[in-house]
Amino acid sequence: MVDVPRLRLLRAVVETGSIRATAAALGYTPSAVSQQLTALQRETGLRLLERVGRGIEPTVAGRTLAAESGDLFEALTRVEGVVADLRAGRVGSLSIGYFGSAGSAWLPAVVGGLQSEFPELRLDLRMTEYDGSDAPVPDIDIFVEGRASQRFDAYTMRRLSADPYLAVVRTDHPLASRTDVPLAELAAERWIDNDVVNGACRQVLLAACTEAGFSPDFAVETHDYRTAIPFVVTGIGITVIPELGIGDLPVTLTAIPIVAPTPVRHISVAVKQSIADHPAARRTVELLEAGVRTG
Repeated sequence: MVDVPRLRLLRAVVETGSIRATAAALGYTPSAVSQQLTALQRETGLRLLERVGRGIEPTVAGRTLAAESGDLFEALTRVEGVVADLRAGRVGSLSIGYFGSAGSAWLPAVVGGLQSEFPELRLDLRMTEYDGSDAPVPDIDIFVEGRASQRFDAYTMRRLSADPYLAVVRTDHPLASRTDVPLAELAAERWIDNDVVNGACRQVLLAACTEAGFSPDFAVETHDYRTAIPFVVTGIGITVIPELGIGDLPVTLTAIPIVAPTPVRHISVAVKQSIADHPAARRTVELLEAGVRTG
């Protein structure tokens, strides 16, 4: 294998025509340049330079080797550029996992910011709330704390927010004018379920109901918050949704804070330790935290 730094010295000597000029340009001593070129000749088994008077002159072999190495150094320059881009987070890929309400509330601003600052970075977005415990975890995952937390052995986790649950009722409902409602007062209501998967969000709510002394009477099962809300409009029942998932309600509905106890889900972000110092990964967390503060 030809030593690349020595080959670079040969190209410089061929270009300048002088060992002394090459040494001065590259910050070496003339004797160090001569030693490296002698080693390159031993390495290749070729006579690359010859003395002419008080100077040196490249041989045909020396000129040919220097010329043919041009493509190599152009490729190395491109590789060095890629390394610099990777260090700066400008290229490559970053996978981000999320659950539904966090995706709609926070991800648009996060993705917009990342694409503006890292235009060549490929983003792989994946909804992970329905993933099993054996599913691959993305580089960065926004998740609700609970059993899923066990997936993050080689990750650094940071809590983003505490998200309280609210009761969504029609404006003509007897509770609609209340500033808050004890959870136990919802025991007699017909509930519209909004999470058929027995995940962390559902467990937070059911645990609070158990603490309040009842199990919800689910009249209708829907799969998500946005589907449950139109059912409330019809008067079939109420639904209980984390604040982040409520969004803009129809004018015929209102959301009431729940107390005694207040169900709260804790939202965190997990970052793979191997990419924790990646500029785009750090910026993702910063943009998420900014979204939480302004949300």
